[in-house]
Amino acid sequence: MKEWYFEYEIQVNRPGLLGDIASLLGMLRVNIVTINGVDQGRRGMLLRAEHDVQLERFEQILSTIETIAVTKFREPKLRDILAVRHGRYIQRDADDRKTFRFVRDELGLLVDFMAEIFKQEGHKLVGLRGMPRVGKTESIVAASVSANKKWIFLSSTMIKQTVRNQLMGDEHNANNIFILDGIVTRRSADERHMQLVREMMRMPTIKVVEHPDKFVEQSEYSIDDFDYIIELRHHPEEKITYEVLEKNTFMDEKSQGDMFGDGFNF
Repeated sequence: MKEWYFEYEIQVNRPGLLGDIASLLGMLRVNIVTINGVDQGRRGMLLRAEHDVQLERFEQILSTIETIAVTKFREPKLRDILAVRHGRYIQRDADDRKTFRFVRDELGLLVDFMAEIFKQEGHKLVGLRGMPRVGKTESIVAASVSANKKWIFLSSTMIKQTVRNQLMGDEHNANNIFILDGIVTRRSADERHMQLVREMMRMPTIKVVEHPDKFVEQSEYSIDDFDYIIELRHHPEEKITYEVLEKNTFMDEKSQGDMFGDGFNF
């Protein structure tokens, strides 16, 4: 079965327009998998057909319909699938096409987006930028659950500062999602931790790095190594600054050291 994404803009919004398009698809034996409005005046459909010729005929007929303007007719991309599912497109940076922007009100869309990435095979390096308490780590964990993947923290401040220097048992499985806090890893003086990070970076698996800009500082990695950069904000105008983040990390280290002694290191 062949899947295709069809998106059109309404030129003349007359009664029965959608019904006519659906009837045409039915006559060509093309199934509508999902349909939704994806933008003001635009509607998107995920279509499925047994043979390419059915979709080719549909495309030919579309060119004769004056009440709609076809904006996309292609094999579905991840953004297309999510746009139909959620009714809007993910915001993408105009200059850096691998950077995607979300606000906290869109956590459901973000989790869905990351879950689809996590379902992919092989190496994928994902960077996640955002200020404290915006939902970064929680979104990664929720996306791992949605993708039916186990998540492993290599470094984290989620509950207590954690720096791993070894893996145990099935944690070496390439099907796991490995999560790093870029600030914690950069500040770590544990060479065994850095060796573990390098080992994970070479594995054909999904890696998610919070604060990727700090992670690449004084390291052999660069932002160009990332396949996706995700930015999560409380509101669209929020600036992501690392002064506050590093101060919070330092305070976390101090308070945890006062309460519990040294952080987890294992």
